[in-house]
Amino acid sequence: MPNASESPLWLGLKPAKPLPSILRQPPGFFGSSPLQPPLRLCSLFATGLCSPSRRLLARPSPPHPPLPRGRPPSPRMDSSSSYPSPSPSPSAAPPAAADAGRYTFSPKLRWQPDVEEYFAAAYGRDRFARISEALAHPSRYSCIRVNTLKSSIDAVMHKLMDLVCEKGLSEGINGLEIIEQNARDQSHERSSLIQKCPYAGLENVLFVQGSGPHVLQYNSQPDQSVKEIVVSRKCAESVLRGAQVYVPGVLACSSHVEKGDKVAVSVAVEQPVKDGGWAVGITRGTVLQGLQADAHYEERKGLYIGQGIAAMSRSGIFRVLHGIAVEMTERVYKLPSFNDVLEGEIFLQNLPSVVAACVLDPQPGERILDMCAAPGGKTTAIAILMRDKGEVVALDRSHNKVMDILKLASEMDLNCIKAYKLDALKSVSKTDEATIVGMADSHCEAIKTLANDSDPCPVTVDGKATNVVEDSSTTTVVQSDKNQESKRYVSKAELRKNLRRMKNGPGRSNYSGGRVEKSKGFLPNSFDRVLLDAPCSALGLRPRLFAGEETLVSLKTHARYQRKMFDQAVKLVRPGGVIVYSTCTINPGENEALVRYALGTYKFLSLASQHPKVGGPGIVGSCELFNKTYTEEWLTEHEAELVQRFDPSSPVDTIGFFIAKFSVGEKED
Repeated sequence: MPNASESPLWLGLKPAKPLPSILRQPPGFFGSSPLQPPLRLCSLFATGLCSPSRRLLARPSPPHPPLPRGRPPSPRMDSSSSYPSPSPSPSAAPPAAADAGRYTFSPKLRWQPDVEEYFAAAYGRDRFARISEALAHPSRYSCIRVNTLKSSIDAVMHKLMDLVCEKGLSEGINGLEIIEQNARDQSHERSSLIQKCPYAGLENVLFVQGSGPHVLQYNSQPDQSVKEIVVSRKCAESVLRGAQVYVPGVLACSSHVEKGDKVAVSVAVEQPVKDGGWAVGITRGTVLQGLQADAHYEERKGLYIGQGIAAMSRSGIFRVLHGIAVEMTERVYKLPSFNDVLEGEIFLQNLPSVVAACVLDPQPGERILDMCAAPGGKTTAIAILMRDKGEVVALDRSHNKVMDILKLASEMDLNCIKAYKLDALKSVSKTDEATIVGMADSHCEAIKTLANDSDPCPVTVDGKATNVVEDSSTTTVVQSDKNQESKRYVSKAELRKNLRRMKNGPGRSNYSGGRVEKSKGFLPNSFDRVLLDAPCSALGLRPRLFAGEETLVSLKTHARYQRKMFDQAVKLVRPGGVIVYSTCTINPGENEALVRYALGTYKFLSLASQHPKVGGPGIVGSCELFNKTYTEEWLTEHEAELVQRFDPSSPVDTIGFFIAKFSVGEKED
C-alpha cells in the first residue's frame, strides 16, 4: 500500500470534506442453502477515502437483501488530472478525456470460437457469459484449512487475529490492513476479517475476506507519461492472487526506469495471428515510450492490474535471472498472503478441494489412494480426517512434486502418508511380487540387518524359505531343503543402493537424502477408497486471462486420458469401496461425460450422495460435436442431483470444480 503522505488520491477519489470515522461498504456475500444462512464478510481493507493523516476501515453494513448474481462492471476512473491537455499528435498518447478507461481492469476472456459455442450450448449463452467474466477475476476471499491434529479452529482464529494486531496499523496479514480504532470496536473488526465456514461438515475451514476491484489512480507528472512495466499473462494471474512481480515475468519496460520509481503494471495477453493461432508478440526487453506506437498499446487498455515500486532499474531487470522486479503497493484485488504464517497449522486451499477430501469420507485404519496427489493438499486433508491412523498412498509421476508432498506431510507432522513416484496410468501392478520397495518404516531394520548382522538374512524364493549370504558382488541364496547343492545367485545392487541411501539419513526436509521412492504399481482391490483428482484442462482456475489455447480436439484428448486413469482406479478399489472423481474445469466433457462413461462401462458402480454439499447440480442432456458426427452424453435429472458442480459466477465465489462420488459393488469376474 502507498504511504498516505504521498498522495490522498491514490485510489482516484477526492474527499471534499472530513469523512466520518467509519466508512460503510457492501459486505462480501457467500451463497447459502435453505438450511444455512448466508455468510456476510466485511472487507478490512483501507478504501482510500481518507486524508493523508488517517485511513479508515470499512465496517459491516446492516443486513440487506443478497447481492445480485454476477460481477459488477469494472469501475471507470476520472484520470483527467493525470495527463496534460495539449492536442494529441499521431505518435503521442491521447489526452485523459479520450483515454479515461485505459488505466482500469476490465478483462474479456477469449476462447476458440468452436469451444465458445460448445460451452454456450452446455450452459446457455447468458450463463456462460457470466462464467467467462467471473473466471477473469479472482475470488474475493481466501479459504484456510486448519490442521486439527496440531491446533483447533478457535486457536488458529485467535492466532491470526493476534498476528493482525502485532503487524501494526498498516501491514496486517501480508497485505490485509487494519487501522486505528478504539478498544471496543477492535475485537469486532478482527472477527469480521476472519470467519468460520458456514457449511456443515467443514468445521475445520476459515474464510479470510479480501476486496476488489479497486479503482486506482495512476499518477504522473503533468509533463510526463506514466512509467509502465508489461508482464506476461502467467505473471499477471499470480499478481492478481497476491504475488509480487518477479524478473522472469517482465516483458517490456519504459525507458529510464530506475530503482524506486513508481510504475504501472499491465499485462500482455495472447492475440490472434495470421496463421490462426495465438501469440503475445512482444520480445522480452522491449522499450516502452508511452506512445500509441508502443507494443500492445491498444490491446493493454483495460488490463492494468496495479502499481508498484521498481526494485531494480530497467537494465537490472533484463540483466539478472531471478529476484523481485516490482514490489506491488496498490492492487486491483487485495487478497491475503499466508507465506510463513502458522506453518504446519494451516493450509491455503480452494474450498472445492477441501470439499472433495471430505466427500471421500476416509476412516481411521483404512488404506487410501490419492492417484494424482501433488501438491499434497488433498492428501494431507485425508490424513487429518483419518486422525493420522491408517495409510494414505500418494502418487505423482514428477520427482520434485513427490518431494513437495513429503515436505508438506512433514510440516504437518503426518506419519501415515507414503508418497511414491509413479505414473497414475501404471498404478495397477502386472505381477504378484511385492510392489513397493524400501518402505520408510523398514529402513532402520534394513540397516541393522545388512550392516551389523553376520547371520544370513531370511527371504523367500519360489515359495521356499531361504537365507541370504553377502559376498563382494552377489547374494548367495541357499534353499533350506535337503538339497544343499541347489543354489541361486541374485543381484543385490538394489539392496546396496537402499543401504547407501539410508545411511545418508534424513535430509533437512525429513526425507531420505532428497530422494523419493519409486513404485511398480499396486495389486487390484488393495484400497478401501480412491481419490482421482485427475489432470484436466484447468478451465475452472481463477483468475484466467486467456483460454484460447484449448480446442475441441484438445478437450476430447483430456477426456480420453482421464478415462484411462479412471479405469485404473476401478481396478484398485475393493468391492464395497468408494471412488471420488474431481476436476478443476468447467468442461462437461471431462466431468458429466466421464460419469456417463463410468456408469455405462462398469455396471457395479453407482453414484452416491455427497456430504458436505456446497456446489450445485450437474448438467443434463447431451451435445452433438464435430459436425454432428459425435454425441457427448451427459447426465439424467436424478444423476445431476448426486454430483457437485461449482460455478465460478455463483455467490459462493469459488473456482470452477466438479465432484462425483461412486459406490463400488461386487465386481464382475
